[in-house]
Formats: sequence, C-alpha cells, structure tokens
Amino acid sequence: MSLVEINANVFKEAFISGANNISNNKEYINELNVFPVPDGDTGTNMTLTIMSAVSEINALKDITIQSLAKAIAGGSLRGARGNSGVILSQIFRGFCKEVQGCTVLTQEDVANGFAHSMETAYKAVMKPKEGTILTVARAMAETAADLLNEYDDIVEYLEEIVKAGDEALSRTPEMLPVLKEAGVVDSGGQGLIEIIKGMVAGLKGTPISLTEQGATQTLARGAGILSDTPGIRPSYVVGSGSEHISTADIKFTYCTEFIVLLDKPVDDAEVDKIKEFLLSIGDSLVCVADDEVIKIHVHTNHPGQAFEKGLEYGQLTRCKIDNMREEHNERVSMSHEVLAEKPTPKAEPVESEESEEVAEPAEAKKYGFVAVSAGDGLDTIFTEIGVDKIIHGGQTMNPSTDDILSAIKTVNAENIFILPNNKNIIMAANQASEICEDKNILVIPSFSIPQGIAAVLSFSEDMEPEDNKAAMTEAFEDVKTGEVTFAIRDTSVDGKEIHKNNIMGISEKGIDVVGTDVQKVTQDLIDGMVDEDSGLISLYYGEDVTPEEADKLKELLEEKYSDLDVDIRFGGQPIYYYILSVE
Repeated sequence: MSLVEINANVFKEAFISGANNISNNKEYINELNVFPVPDGDTGTNMTLTIMSAVSEINALKDITIQSLAKAIAGGSLRGARGNSGVILSQIFRGFCKEVQGCTVLTQEDVANGFAHSMETAYKAVMKPKEGTILTVARAMAETAADLLNEYDDIVEYLEEIVKAGDEALSRTPEMLPVLKEAGVVDSGGQGLIEIIKGMVAGLKGTPISLTEQGATQTLARGAGILSDTPGIRPSYVVGSGSEHISTADIKFTYCTEFIVLLDKPVDDAEVDKIKEFLLSIGDSLVCVADDEVIKIHVHTNHPGQAFEKGLEYGQLTRCKIDNMREEHNERVSMSHEVLAEKPTPKAEPVESEESEEVAEPAEAKKYGFVAVSAGDGLDTIFTEIGVDKIIHGGQTMNPSTDDILSAIKTVNAENIFILPNNKNIIMAANQASEICEDKNILVIPSFSIPQGIAAVLSFSEDMEPEDNKAAMTEAFEDVKTGEVTFAIRDTSVDGKEIHKNNIMGISEKGIDVVGTDVQKVTQDLIDGMVDEDSGLISLYYGEDVTPEEADKLKELLEEKYSDLDVDIRFGGQPIYYYILSVE
C-alpha cells in the first residue's frame, strides 16, 4: 500500500528513526574527517544537535505537524554544536518553517521543505563551499523539485531523493581535492544522508532503533571511506574528567534531569519557588518552564526530593540520574588506557588552582566577557585578564548554542563579548547572539586561545561596543597560532604521509610539521612561524607535558631566538601538548 501523505505521528517516528541512524553511525562519520586529530568531530556534533531536537519532540503532549516543526527547529537550534551542527540546525529550520502550517505532509510540502532547507543552509554560511553538506542538500532539493508528482508513493519519491544525495556525496572528492587525497567523502554530507535514510526507513515501517554501542559499525560501508583498509577510531577522554581532581571535590553526587508535564501553567513566581527549593538541596541548576512543561537539571544528593517537587506540578518524564563519582572514576580509568598508547608518556599531574566560576555582579555593568577554554591553566589566564564566564570545551568538544546562551545569562552586563577561540564554534556563537534579545552580544571571531587572549588584552573600557569589537578583532589578526598534537589514524594530507601516533605541528595553514618527537616538532613549527617582524613567542603547555620539559623548550627557544621574548605558561589542556603563538 502506497503512502500518499505523512501525518504528525508518522513524521515524529520517522524523525526519531533518522536521529537514531546517525547516532548509530556517528563514529563512522567521524572517521571521514580529513584531519587525523582527536577532536569533537562531525558525526558527534550532528548527533548531539539532532538529539537535542528529539528531546524536544519527546516532551510534546500534543503531536501536530506544527508542534513538531516548532520543537525540531527550536531544539536543534539550541543544541547545535560545531559548524556541521549549526548547518544541520539551519537545514531543519528551513524545512520546519516551510511546513509549520501543514496538518499533513504531501509530496509538494516535502519538495518545498527541501528547497527552503537548502536555501536557509546556504544563507547561514558566509562563504558556501561546494563538495560539502551544502552540495548534498542542494542535490536533494533539486531532485525533489524535478520528480514532484512522478511517484504515487511518497516513500518511493523520497528514495529517489536519497539516491540523488548519495550520488552528489560520491562526487564530493572531485570538488574538494583535500577529500580526494584523504580518500573520503564529505563527512557532513554523509551525516545528512544517514538522517534522511533513517527517516525513510521509519516511513517504510522499519524504523531504526538506537543500538547499544551506538557507533561500533565497521567503516567499510556506503560511499564513505574509499580506502580498503580504514582504521578504527579510538575514543578519547577529554573535558572534565581530569584525574588529579578528587571525587571528594564532587559536593553533590547525582546529576538529576527530568521533565514535568504540567497539569496547568505555572507563573514566574511559582517557578522561582521551585528553583529556590532545588537550590536548597543542590547546585548546577537549570530550570526552564513554558506553558506545558518544566525542564529541570540539578546536581543533588537527594534526587528523590527533586522528583517529589516535580510531582507537585504534574507527571514526570525523561527522568535520568547519573552518579558523577562513578563517572569520574570510569573516565580516569579510560584516560589511563588511552594515554598508555600515546607516543609520549603521561606526565605527572601539574597542580593548579581550579578556576572558579565568576559570580554574577550585584549590579549590572557595561561590559562582560564569555570565553571558551579547555584546561585549568587557560581558565586561570582568562579569569586573570577579566573574563567573567568560562565555557569548558573547544576542539575536543564543541559547546552548543544553548551552552553559550546559558553562559550569557550568568553575566550581568549590557554588552557581552563572546570569544569562541575555535573556528568550529564561531557559527554557534553567532547563532546564540541572534537568539539573545535582552543583551547586546558581540562575537569576536577568534580561531584560537592565543587570539582570544590577545583580543581581551586590547579591550578598553572607555570605547564604545562596536569600536571595541573592531579593535579586539584587529588585535588578533597579526597573531600567528599553532598547536601540537598526535595523529589518531594513518592518512595523507597536503602531500604529507601521516601515521597513527605521529606528532603533528598544525598552523593556521594546515599540518606544517610531522614527526615523532614532541619537542622537535614544536621547535620546527615555531621556526616556520617566526619572521623578521616577530617579537614574542608564547606557549601554553598541556596536561601531558611536564614543567621540566616546558622549561627545557623555553631555554632552547631563548637561545635560538635571543632577540625575541619567550613566554611559557601552564595551560593544562588535554590532547594538545602545546598551544602557541608568534606575534
């Protein structure tokens, strides 16, 4: 029996099936990334983005095309992580805006939705590039228009659209030489195909379920990796699981999350009472309410009391309790296993003060700062130079649009500067600035930690917001930045043959140096960055470098560049042995 139209319940199940499909394949998609660095990859970012939308639609009580469209657009917008996630959220936003007035979806609605999603995605990118997810989105939109009403069955119609997307994906290596050299197709385009394929499976009555492992499939499937011998991507433990932080520092054991399906709407005063109670039994509170639901996140030693408070207002759903002490211990154990395979031994932990969150000022001020950082030492540096709120993340885990919005809310300032400090976070920061309405948000497009530091140091309290933005942006434009890390797989990039566990020196131009010794690669990277106009070399050493190793490198650089200043500080960042700059 053919499917002529899609009702709301079918659309919901199809969307969840698409989300599950990309989640199951996210590591496969991650492996398609050209640069072999251990980072927050495309598959991960797209999965986190779409799963944010799934959370929103699962919280709906009234399932209509309109309510689903609103939830998908809003959830993906706020949950968007990385450039791939932001572009995906714009694809969803364009589709949902087109169909939000529908009661059911016909072929014409689907065609219009594909067209609008493609247009919205292209507009979201300042310099659209073919051979990417945009190319795949455009191919599917054009095919949807060309084949409109050629099929009686909407499933057959969508299968032809997916074929066109697959064909466009297979051509991406011919459009981007870097993909062809690495032997892969575009990872973002592959992610989009996985979502649509999962949705089609849902429409056919064979929805994709979330697998237990999520992403353990082999990589020799589909258009994906063109090489016959792909490697399996390891999991890297990053972020908050630093082993030198004791579980004794965890004041509240249980991370508790749930949604209250309200019996009746609650006003702001009542929400404040709920917040007051939850803060009396815990911290790290997020409590957001609308007319139908309250979403609650709290760290507490008494999750049952939190649930009881929620039950006073309605039914509970999506209840989740995580023991943070157990998670910490597991993270440390996994970290030891991973580091044992790395090319240099794990250094003794360098003790540094934990950077404390800056409390909201009693009175509003004119200017405030939010910066993305990764590492105890880097957090301290940003705090010392006046940053109000630190978002933990960066290359290893891109913060979402909602993470940035949450940080903005904690800074009581009229004008707030956002320092993404990573090119893959700038789009999410810009998206947050568009959503925030009660404060003037200015995104400083910093690509790296050193650029972010240079920007803050150039700030002047006496200048107007836009003048400050211009001065801060100009300040980091002459700052050359680099990073030293290790390769997680064999590949070839820019004519350089790279093997797993090689040390890589990466500049703004790409992978400049490949070797086997951290100190040697770092020196060679700096040699390529220093010129006659250079006056300062700054290095921030990571958690896998000892103070003795850092001091030795400083001595060598001071001897070689006697006419330059060399500054080296503890950054504490994972994954990257050194983050550095020359200016």
